Amino acid sequence: MSLKAFHLIFISAAILLAFGFGAWCLAAWPSGGMPARVSMAVLSFGAAIGLLFYGKWFLKKLNHPELM
Repeated sequence: MSLKAFHLIFISAAILLAFGFGAWCLAAWPSGGMPARVSMAVLSFGAAIGLLFYGKWFLKKLNHPELM
């Protein structure tokens, strides 16, 4: 497995984990009532969205290395 393929798999896993953690925080918030869970969910969703943009940028760089 090449380093580029591993990087894409790792980014995909990080995106899924960040969305999953954010969803878990929102699901657990009504039962626990801690306001920190909402902020963790927002930060997690923000990180997942940032990783999506990074993944898109990385794929673009992979397909067109002359652009960078």
